[in-house]
Amino acid sequence: MVEVGFHIRRSDEARASVENPRVPISNRMILEFFGLDDQSAAGIQVNTETALGVPAIWAAVQFIPGTLAGLPLQLFRKRGDNRERQGGALAKILHDAPNDECSSFQWRKALFEQVLTTGRSFTFIERAPNGRIINLWLLEPTKVTVKIEGGRKLYEYKEDRKPPTTFGASEIIDIPFMLKPNGYGHHNPLTRNADVIGLAIAATKYGSKFFANGGVPPFAITGNFQSVGAMQRAAEDFHGAVKKSAKENRQALTLPEGMDIKPVGADPEKTQLVELNRFLVEQIARIYSLPPTFLQDLTHGTFSNTEQQDLHFVKHTLKRWVEQFEQELNLKLFGRSNDRSYVEMNVDGLLRGDFKTRMDGYATGVQNGILTPNEARTLENRPKAEGGDKLLIQGATVPLEQQMKLPLEQEPGNAIEE
Repeated sequence: MVEVGFHIRRSDEARASVENPRVPISNRMILEFFGLDDQSAAGIQVNTETALGVPAIWAAVQFIPGTLAGLPLQLFRKRGDNRERQGGALAKILHDAPNDECSSFQWRKALFEQVLTTGRSFTFIERAPNGRIINLWLLEPTKVTVKIEGGRKLYEYKEDRKPPTTFGASEIIDIPFMLKPNGYGHHNPLTRNADVIGLAIAATKYGSKFFANGGVPPFAITGNFQSVGAMQRAAEDFHGAVKKSAKENRQALTLPEGMDIKPVGADPEKTQLVELNRFLVEQIARIYSLPPTFLQDLTHGTFSNTEQQDLHFVKHTLKRWVEQFEQELNLKLFGRSNDRSYVEMNVDGLLRGDFKTRMDGYATGVQNGILTPNEARTLENRPKAEGGDKLLIQGATVPLEQQMKLPLEQEPGNAIEE
């Protein structure tokens, strides 16, 4: 499976989506200002390496996998209507280290980074002859080919200078970003959105090129030059003056009498580079279903809506990846007929840095008979307390009919006089 670079296609629809009535981005002057023309605009390649040079994509690819990798990954076993958390070799593989070379956090972070960039991730399940799982190995996705033979899905892994190895579906933990209609191919989120990402790459390159010139766009020097040599010397003098002014943070240039400067390129303000970058951040946030605040865009952020976007991220972005990962692990580690053991990612781990919210939640659970004090203490990795295994409830909360039968002196708020 070879990663293929795609190019920007300057369609009418793509131009219309980022147009501004005052300064059309489709204007040829802006393409020239970006250092592009029709031919070179079609030559910007979009792949993993080039896309990661866009700060918004870099932030998204670091944020989502890092969050998922930081959630506790636990093994449970059903016992009647209850469940028990399990220890043992498999629990250590999942929670601590999938193999001798990396931690569980590193494995999961790299796994989801591959999903968000190449569109898919593959992990080989190494089993002992008796079927016991002993290691999990992350595979390089560009070396894996998924195919169907005899109606069954197979994974062919080709290492350098080695014959290909074929694995069955039960041997591979397969996490795709989005499958194609055939059920075994997948879409790459970067190359499927090549137009937007290509524009972001062009804007990033332009910004660095512009400021590398001291923040001054190209100029033409006009004046009464007596010879070609005089014109060249004037250009060199002006170039040196610009560099010196930028280095010394001076705000003015001195020109000989009779000389003038005129801009040749487009005015940076008229290109709306800041507005374009904000628009591209929103587009990239849409690709990964991320609220823009998680890409450090607080343009429209307020105290209230930022908190709501935090909830939106957990309910509509994180939950999708958590469930896909859990179900793939449960199917491949235990088989379809299993109904006792299962893996679960604990989303409560997101509150690890929010002490107040955790304490408020525990207090509500204990006071309403949902958690015992010792269950709350266990969640905080604290030792159990004597007498803390009973469910408690606030004494003032009683059924209404019992409240009506209480003597006057026993009603809440009335003291009994001796």
